[in-house]
Amino acid sequence: MTFRAILAVCFLLVGVVPSAATCGLASWYGAESGNRTANGEFFDGSSMTVAHKTLPFGTKLRVMLGGKSAIVRVNDRGPFVRGRSLDLSRAAAKKIGLLPKGVARICWEIIK
Repeated sequence: MTFRAILAVCFLLVGVVPSAATCGLASWYGAESGNRTANGEFFDGSSMTVAHKTLPFGTKLRVMLGGKSAIVRVNDRGPFVRGRSLDLSRAAAKKIGLLPKGVARICWEIIK
């Protein structure tokens, strides 16, 4: 069984994420559709993207919340609110159930 498979089983069965994953506060943004992101592409709230302060553009992450997960790609910088680690696109936030909460503690791992 691969590490990713073990991580998924732990998360789905008991909601526990092994220490290889990183956890922190995340929010979502979507009203900026049409504006340019930090990597130069146009922001699209319906795409599976994320903003992070330091990860290289193009890095793919698996983000997890309450048994749901999504694969997102880093294409922007942020969030610029103290204590927050990620800013998910509206589509990514909806897929993991973050949309109604606005801000929540989520976990993520680099997958590529």
